Amino acid sequence: MKILVACEYSGRVRQAFRDLGHDAWSCDIEPAEDFQKYHLQEDVMNVIHWNDWDMMIAFPPCTYLSRASARWLYPNGTLDKKRFAQMEEGKQFFLELLNADIPRIAIENPTPFKIAELPKPSQIIQPYQFGDPYTKRTLLWLKCLPQLYSTNIVEPKAPWVQSNTGGRARDQKYHPGIARNVKDRSRTFEGIASAMAAQWSNPITLEKWI
Repeated sequence: MKILVACEYSGRVRQAFRDLGHDAWSCDIEPAEDFQKYHLQEDVMNVIHWNDWDMMIAFPPCTYLSRASARWLYPNGTLDKKRFAQMEEGKQFFLELLNADIPRIAIENPTPFKIAELPKPSQIIQPYQFGDPYTKRTLLWLKCLPQLYSTNIVEPKAPWVQSNTGGRARDQKYHPGIARNVKDRSRTFEGIASAMAAQWSNPITLEKWI
């Protein structure tokens, strides 16, 4: 299959599919971290309409859509209109990816704001279901693809990203997370990448979705 991995610079999902013999390409405005030639460094909207993609897996930016950023959308309890407009732009990009003319699509993002009114996700997964011992609530929106099934459930030892950031000032339980920067937070866990490649390119698991 020919697969587009949109908004990915780590190369983890792209490489997981290539390891299984598929013609997979990542695309992002950032260069590929693994320096592989199978990376398109440009706006994904310039390549999304190519008519030969069999599948797209997309990781659109969540900066303005994620519920975790509520304190920035409502500083001092008041709606920030500029931030709201940025959220609307993020939503539009998300929907353009979800509604692209590609037979099979998966979109990954964290829990969004309710006011963004994104479609209901198809599935919620955690890294610890796929062998990585961390929590990071991850939502999937699926088009003509089955839900992922757990491959190696392990005991989580810590949140990967910050949890209850607002509660820190209120002396509530808070964890700074293991990830130390934006790139750490955005990389797909290798266990999840492997599961996507193995399960979503398997003719048997895809048969009823064709």
